[in-house]
Amino acid sequence: MKQERVAIIGAGSLGTVMAAIVAQNGGKCILIDTNKEHVDALNKNGATVTGYMDIKNIPVEAITPDQMSGIYDIAIILTKQLVNKIVLTNLLKYIDDNSVVCTLQNGVPEEFVAEIVGKNRTCGGAVGWGATWVAPGISQLNTTPEHVIVEIGNLDNVVDDNLKRVEAFLKLAGGVVINTNLSGFRWSKLWMNAAVSGMSAATGSTFGEVMDNENAVACAAHVANELIQVATAKGITLEEIIPGKDFYDARFDDKAGRERAIATLRDVYSVHRPSKASMLQDMEKNIPCEIDYINGVVCDGGDETGIDTPFNDIIRDIIKEFEAGGRPLPTMANVKRFNIPAL
Repeated sequence: MKQERVAIIGAGSLGTVMAAIVAQNGGKCILIDTNKEHVDALNKNGATVTGYMDIKNIPVEAITPDQMSGIYDIAIILTKQLVNKIVLTNLLKYIDDNSVVCTLQNGVPEEFVAEIVGKNRTCGGAVGWGATWVAPGISQLNTTPEHVIVEIGNLDNVVDDNLKRVEAFLKLAGGVVINTNLSGFRWSKLWMNAAVSGMSAATGSTFGEVMDNENAVACAAHVANELIQVATAKGITLEEIIPGKDFYDARFDDKAGRERAIATLRDVYSVHRPSKASMLQDMEKNIPCEIDYINGVVCDGGDETGIDTPFNDIIRDIIKEFEAGGRPLPTMANVKRFNIPAL
């Protein structure tokens, strides 16, 4: 069997950690990123992972997009959805009929990816772990190693050869689960991103700080509850993307149910406490974030199905106001903007 030529496009925090683990396990891939300083550091010093994993200066190959060449058998997409049209259109020059493109981005991007590269070459998945970009060549893993798992599937919800090829590569970076309900586990990942990540961005806080603030975690519970209602209205069944964790435990209509939802969130996020939302990391760098592809998906789904989504709406409003220059970087004081019902 020939050696697959694999590109990880978007060598941010997740891409750096993934490539470092792959290299540590004897695999190969090419990191592609527009941040030349980061690319140069990776080539000069190797990739370093701190936090829940200790990998120092492991050699990796990194290039900028203008240095792409040849055909990539597998392309893992980890860029922001904001640049998908540019990234995927450029990628068309470097894939052939046998290539497979796997989007591991936030949100629900597979349909758009398929429009550009073709449904037969598209698969996607949810990354079940978190990381933070520390400095050029260095990323921090914020999730315990046993939870470094990726779940993948395709739009036809079948296990085909392309999916198995992607699985074989991703196994070099951690656990892999193949799922035949792509929309279900995508919305489960969205459950995680919209709820605690949304509140992290809206309050300028780490996940642990959100969990420890009674009002903030109550808001996160309402965000998750709204998402479940929208998914149900759309005919989507949430998947169990974390073994033993039922995300439907966050569905409620009374005070006792909300307490159960809060307990569920605290349990799920107990291994992610040091993390802060990638959206917040972007806001701190004063670059556009993916709010429209995370909480915005719930807001838009609510509009489509007639479900009210006030908590997701407020998170989107807070972030849009910041990006428009109308407000300073969010703080925990923003919890006052949410109308938490007594129930």
